[in-house]
Amino acid sequence: MADRGPVLAAHRAVLGSRVRAQLSYRASFAADLVANVAIGVSEFATIYVVFSRASTLGGLDVWEASLVFALANVCFALADLMLGHLDRLPDHVRAGTLDAFLLRPLPVLTQLATADVSLKRLGRVGVGLAVLAIAWPRTGIALDARSAALVAVALVGGTAVFAAVFVVAGALQFWLLDGREAVNSITYGGSNAAQYPASLYPAPLRWLFCYVVPAAFVAYLPVLALLGEPGPPGLPAWLGWCSPPAAVVVWGVALLLWRAGVQHYTGSGS
Repeated sequence: MADRGPVLAAHRAVLGSRVRAQLSYRASFAADLVANVAIGVSEFATIYVVFSRASTLGGLDVWEASLVFALANVCFALADLMLGHLDRLPDHVRAGTLDAFLLRPLPVLTQLATADVSLKRLGRVGVGLAVLAIAWPRTGIALDARSAALVAVALVGGTAVFAAVFVVAGALQFWLLDGREAVNSITYGGSNAAQYPASLYPAPLRWLFCYVVPAAFVAYLPVLALLGEPGPPGLPAWLGWCSPPAAVVVWGVALLLWRAGVQHYTGSGS
């Protein structure tokens, strides 16, 4: 097997050059960053206005719902930063540049993941962290080792869940070359679902967003575990600790689908 050290070093160098290129155009980068902050703030404003008009909604008050928003927003923004550009796969297919990826000694997914980075997503990460810092003391949740561990588990697992969803959406585009909007409904639709308490949804949608597209594992269930609440029927709060196992399952499905998509593109699966 060929030594992949130089290849990986080359990819790190390319990724670093893309980061430096974005930072070199400071005005453009600042405008993109501000735009992403504005998007995050507007989404939080929607959550705040809706939940502030009732003492509780879906079993949560406005600040508890803000924690759900904060965790979901941070996880989605980090996953989008790393893998959001997979929705450009049809562009590579049409331009023929995907064939060049197939000739290199690294998996296509690894190459596409390191082909770009969008630092503007850090704006939404910042919004999520700011909301988390503002909402936490207003919920009365103790800041202890258990809470810190649960938040860390939720952030790692939730980011991994969304990253896997981006891979699923990217893989589908091997068959749906003009289906970017359709697959975006999976990624951005999942993000939107994760920002609201799953208890607001009817039972069929609760099961969908927990056991099919595990958006509830990202933020809602961890927040219930932080609050010590039991959770609605079918969604016990202890599942809030299970976002990493949920991510493993989704990644298994994502990688199988990605492999099938590459085989479909190359014709090796026929």
